[in-house]
Amino acid sequence: MFDHVTVLVAVNADKRPSQTAAARATEVQRLLPADWENVSVAAWHGLTVEYCRDHGCGVIVRGVRNSTDYQREHELAATNEALGVTTVFVPTRPELATMSSSAVRTLRT
Repeated sequence: MFDHVTVLVAVNADKRPSQTAAARATEVQRLLPADWENVSVAAWHGLTVEYCRDHGCGVIVRGVRNSTDYQREHELAATNEALGVTTVFVPTRPELATMSSSAVRTLRT
């Protein structure tokens, strides 16, 4: 679908992560298969659309678990589109639809 993909680990001001964005990006990079040479990982402390504009990314890919996610993401996508960045939605696999960052943190402790 894309020649290159950047996994962006961004900071959400409404959340209190247990690790820094840089540490989380390092962990994501470690978990990627070694042969995924067209995938990079970056940490960012701003709006995702700003990262895209600063780094020449024309598309944001977002996973959506349910209608609540879709509604929120659709509103963000309209803003991103107005700023020149397209958003593509990918539905979450059914077995992962209830997974959230909170659930992952619970599993890690």
